Amino acid sequence: MNRATTQDLPRLEPTAGQLALAESIRDGEARRPVDTIGTIPATRYTDPEHFSKEKAALFDKLPQVLAPSALLPEPGIVVPHDDTGRPLLITRDNEGQAHVFLNVCQHRGTRLVEGKDVQCAKRMVCPYHAWTYKLDGKLLALPRPETFPGLNKSEHSLVELPSLETGGMIWFAPQEGADFGHAEVIGADFDAFGMSDLHLFRRKTHQVKGNWKLIMDAFLESYHVTRLHADTIGPFFKDGITSGDMVGPHMRSAVGRLEEMEDVDLTDMTAMRRVITFAYQLFPATVIVPSPDYMNIMVLMPSAHNHTIVEDFMLIPEEPKTEKALNHWERSWKLLDAGVFASEDFRAAEHGQQGLDTGASGEPTMGPLESGIVRLDAV
Repeated sequence: MNRATTQDLPRLEPTAGQLALAESIRDGEARRPVDTIGTIPATRYTDPEHFSKEKAALFDKLPQVLAPSALLPEPGIVVPHDDTGRPLLITRDNEGQAHVFLNVCQHRGTRLVEGKDVQCAKRMVCPYHAWTYKLDGKLLALPRPETFPGLNKSEHSLVELPSLETGGMIWFAPQEGADFGHAEVIGADFDAFGMSDLHLFRRKTHQVKGNWKLIMDAFLESYHVTRLHADTIGPFFKDGITSGDMVGPHMRSAVGRLEEMEDVDLTDMTAMRRVITFAYQLFPATVIVPSPDYMNIMVLMPSAHNHTIVEDFMLIPEEPKTEKALNHWERSWKLLDAGVFASEDFRAAEHGQQGLDTGASGEPTMGPLESGIVRLDAV
């Protein structure tokens, strides 16, 4: 997975769906918001029993994004991952294949790999009895094999969960039989951004004291952008026109300004990204925001009705090679992760949770510009 330099990258073209959204903005045909007011029961955000049902139906069953491919940029990498509520191991084996395993040794059930950082490794050795596994999950060796007469190593591989790597992201499902079809389709959009070739610049985990949908809601409507984000990114979206659609259960939107789109070649993804800002809400709980020259991926992992773990990743074209380049990306990272997301979006979610928990707003009201929130609730 050697990365090309920005000079070597081929011309990227948008998918038909991306191009259609951009053209609908340029041609004045962007879909108008539904001209109705909706409501959502506050209990959707405050009821522990409702959260338990959501968790069972969504997060314990469906395909979901776990991490960008850039987290494991080369063969021979292991990443312990606990934030979904189950002990996982993400690996990239010596053939470059990504896997998702339960982080459990098949000898006595001990946690196999400790820590949570990215680790370079040719094999995984259990700290208890040194049973040793290859990165494809197969049992490679064990001490004193004569004391396990008749043991068939092929029957003691790590438990592997269904997974798919597509569009520069690693998806997994907690149960067998999951359908990754829509993930593959939407993955073509991220191939159009060249996401598989991007470099992971920063990642950070946030503990948000709010329901996971309160965080998702901020990325499902544009009504708040010029207000909540007035001192950060709001001015960039003033007078923008929004168009959106769905790819299966996944939501895709685009925002642009007509006056900036004249004479822009919309079949050139690089040119399009200068005038169109896309946003993706991947069901059940991942947000992807492509900026003109980098991408943010936020993976939401709810642990309670009023608590969500959010892992934010920033991907850039290539590893910074100069102090000037490093400072440039550090400013962008600080603006979005600490400024826009943590100080504004996540803070608003926590304040919303505090307010809804009082019962003072039994059914929050959603206007036409917030119809995406109502659609998510209806799923």
